[in-house]
Amino acid sequence: MFGNKTAQNANSLADQATQSADRALLSTRRLANEALDGLADGVQGLRDDVEPVIARATHQASDLAHQGMDALRDGKRQLQARARRVQGGTVDYIRDEPFKAVLIAAAAGAVLAGLLSLLSRPHRHG
Repeated sequence: MFGNKTAQNANSLADQATQSADRALLSTRRLANEALDGLADGVQGLRDDVEPVIARATHQASDLAHQGMDALRDGKRQLQARARRVQGGTVDYIRDEPFKAVLIAAAAGAVLAGLLSLLSRPHRHG
């Protein structure tokens, strides 16, 4: 009889422990779900905050790229126009002053030949 009561007490304690463990498990699961829900809400809030910033930054980067391309095209056109003006001025000068133009070209050629001669010599270090 005494052994029977001890077994019943042990079974009762085991049942109570199992029920306590089940309640703790359910409580832990509920707390974990609430924490995950809060985390998901926080991530969604961050996403909602960040998306407009990323969209604005992307739009600004695209605008800057287009502005850069436009500036390059404008610079190219300006250089081409300047080159045409210089070319036209040079042709006019040669037509108006052919003798001076030949002398200037010969002098420039002599200077370049002299520079090339100096640069092509082997250098001796003392």
